Amino acid sequence: MATWSGIRHKLEQEYLADSLRGHIQYYVTTYSKSPDHEGRAAIRLDGKEIISGCYWNNWSKAHLFPRDDTYALRMTEEFAYMDDTAIQLGVFDQRCFYHAFYEFDNQGIEKSLSSEDMIVRIFALLDRRVGKRRLLAMKAGIDQECETIRCFYGIRAAAEHVT
Repeated sequence: MATWSGIRHKLEQEYLADSLRGHIQYYVTTYSKSPDHEGRAAIRLDGKEIISGCYWNNWSKAHLFPRDDTYALRMTEEFAYMDDTAIQLGVFDQRCFYHAFYEFDNQGIEKSLSSEDMIVRIFALLDRRVGKRRLLAMKAGIDQECETIRCFYGIRAAAEHVT
């Protein structure tokens, strides 16, 4: 896998829409003194973290997940449920960003926009290949999307001056 600096460069320079350059920053760190070198990840808008997650949140906030049939899978399968609940609770870490980037970097923009992985969808919404016409087309169904997608759609639409 590529280094974080290489991934960050691709996300912020090659993929990020021109209207967002200098405003969106991707952040990942690994704590070298922690067991297994766990860390955290975030996406920032003008220095303010819009979403952030940390490995240590996974277990401290596990009791907040809905207790349904998928609960056991959610807590044991790696990267299985990067949905709005996981994003809102911050129960993701740098490995989730790496995994999401790999998926995003190796598939088309259409597939990324409809991915089950919320981080992949965020990367796609901020991508330069999503233009004003596509943003306008997405506007009709944005109310049915989860809060995180609506937030990032709003950021992108504002940057592109899409009303």
